Amino acid sequence: MHIAILTFDGFNELDSLIALGVLNRVKRPGWRVSLACPSARVSSMNGVTLDAQASLADACKADAVLVGSGIRTREVVQDAALMAQLNLAPARQLLGAQCSGTLVLARLGLLDGVPACTDLTTKPWVEAAGVRVLNQPLFFKGNVATAGGCLASHYLAAWVIARLVGLDAAAQAIHYVAPVGEKDEYVTRAIGHIEQALLESAP
Repeated sequence: MHIAILTFDGFNELDSLIALGVLNRVKRPGWRVSLACPSARVSSMNGVTLDAQASLADACKADAVLVGSGIRTREVVQDAALMAQLNLAPARQLLGAQCSGTLVLARLGLLDGVPACTDLTTKPWVEAAGVRVLNQPLFFKGNVATAGGCLASHYLAAWVIARLVGLDAAAQAIHYVAPVGEKDEYVTRAIGHIEQALLESAP
């Protein structure tokens, strides 16, 4: 099971790395989480440099893909050659986007008729792409989820775990990373965001 986190130059560390950390709390044979980048090395909005763990082509074949955000997302969506490499398909993949990553899914036509979450800075750009923005941290429909606000990234990670492994595994991952003395509160809130909708969408 491969989960790829799309991470571009100028990326937001909180979005990509919190998701990476939470998703890696799952310890199962074949479970792999990687930062997928358009080049061998990318630098964050604060100058943190990381080596890519996977390519964009690898991400297009992954079981789940999260699109991280950053200060150069508008440049990303204007790069036709780069966007053409993102052959993402909700029919065969779980797709999630964090903050300005939502703009990437919008420009790929993957949010047509579906409302979405994003950060306040990106909101007008997503709306200009024809997507209705919700005032909430997480929304998902079918195999596509979006999250708004850097610290909502653990909700997105929990959604992926819940879909691929189950709610119990998602709760355990959130419990591990939550602050001491507030673990039950964090787990209840995170699982509450996804539990009812998952039940409603169950066959």
